[in-house]
Amino acid sequence: MPRSSGGRFTARVGALVLLAMCLGGLAAPLVAPADPLATTLHERLRPPDGSHPLGRDALGRDVLSRLLHGARVSFTVGVATLAMSLLIGVSLGAAAGWAGGWLDEALVRLIDVFLAFPGLLLAIALAAVLGPSLSNVVLALSVLGWPSYARLARAEVAALRRREFVHAAEALGARPVRIVLAHILPLAVPTLLVQATFGVAGAIVAEASLSFLGLGVAPPTPSWGGMIAEGRTFLLVAPHVILFPGLALAATVLALQLLGDGLRDALDVRDVRPRR
Repeated sequence: MPRSSGGRFTARVGALVLLAMCLGGLAAPLVAPADPLATTLHERLRPPDGSHPLGRDALGRDVLSRLLHGARVSFTVGVATLAMSLLIGVSLGAAAGWAGGWLDEALVRLIDVFLAFPGLLLAIALAAVLGPSLSNVVLALSVLGWPSYARLARAEVAALRRREFVHAAEALGARPVRIVLAHILPLAVPTLLVQATFGVAGAIVAEASLSFLGLGVAPPTPSWGGMIAEGRTFLLVAPHVILFPGLALAATVLALQLLGDGLRDALDVRDVRPRR
């Protein structure tokens, strides 16, 4: 199978899994079999059965309902973090790549400072200072996420800054902002798109990690990381409490990785097929 065909196939597989997860999260209030916050203590840790396909947790709450509502939290954090990181990173990177000089040097040094810190530890520190909430998690992860997009945007703009079509646009009187937005950044979209899929996966894992540590979304709001943290005590007694949120998290991250790998291969303009 040619590399581009394999890339399209993996991208489709990842996209289908992500679409199913997203639709499940969006339709959670309609398709969830029970209230995700309703407790039924006399049915706590009940295993999966016909009325509750994924069982109940330690407080008797329906695991499937909490799983679907937890998908809303995970994808909200992933998309919001991506949007903020792209806005900050691409804006700073494009400005530095176009201007060059001291501005470019300052941005490179700033990116190096952020990349020198362990990402998850810095996220834990920021979340601890800001407090547990959805908006604070997005803010903390956006602070960590923008340098990768800034570095890519800076490299693309700096590489294309001296190309002939840029000089032609300048000769016609186009302003730098228009040149960057209309002529340069569209050429960087494939690279940024691939990075975005990995960035969303990283944000979802980071949110689950923060929620696991009690620094993410405040209980009783359902979160995959929080569900795993609540169920770890009952791993040997009721493994379903921790199994299904773990599988949902793994499937989502794997789908995003497959989508990113597929897009990278499909958008690769190099001809890698062997010559006859």
